[in-house]
Parts: sequence; C-alpha cells; structure tokens
Amino acid sequence: MKTENTKAQMRKGVLEYCILLVLRNKDQYVSDIIENLEKSKMIVVEGTLYPMLTRLKNEGYLGYRWEESLQGPPRKYYKLTQTGKHFLDELENAWNELVDAVFHINERK
Repeated sequence: MKTENTKAQMRKGVLEYCILLVLRNKDQYVSDIIENLEKSKMIVVEGTLYPMLTRLKNEGYLGYRWEESLQGPPRKYYKLTQTGKHFLDELENAWNELVDAVFHINERK
C-alpha cells in the first residue's frame, strides 16, 4: 500500500495550488471548493481544507466575505486577494516548470 501513501502525498503537495486555482475566477463557499476539487479527483475533507484556508488567509492570499443564507446561518465565501493572484501566478509558473521537467525525464526512458 506504499503506492496509495505516495499518491496521497503527491495530492497533498499540490492541494494549496489547486485551492487557489478553484478560487481564481469566483468567490466560493467551502462546500463548493470541496465539490470542485472532488470533480477533479482531488479528494479532500473539511478537516484538511479549513486549516489550509486559514493559513492562506493569514498569509494574505485569501480574503472572505459573509453572505446571508436562505437556509441556516450566514456563509463565508473565500476569494483570492491581489497578493493571492500574484502568488498563484508564481505557483503556476513553478507548476509548469515541474510538469515540463517530469515530462522530459519520462521521455528519456
């Protein structure tokens, strides 16, 4: 089962980047973020997501707004800050370089 552990570690390593990508074009509620990640086969639970959102907010990459809900308490919608957009651009460049490097290594087989 080492393969499953390694795959989980790989997903965890790119989760922050994926969260920022999900928030790139639209403010989202936590359940919407989870749904978008799950649609892309990025399995995440609230217990993993909340601490990451808090850390990203504390680092200035995310902000949030409260919105009244028709059912239940108000909802917190997360959004990228300007600093978060710049950070996402940097991560996107790093991701593209990493994908390119892995592609070239894989081609040499």
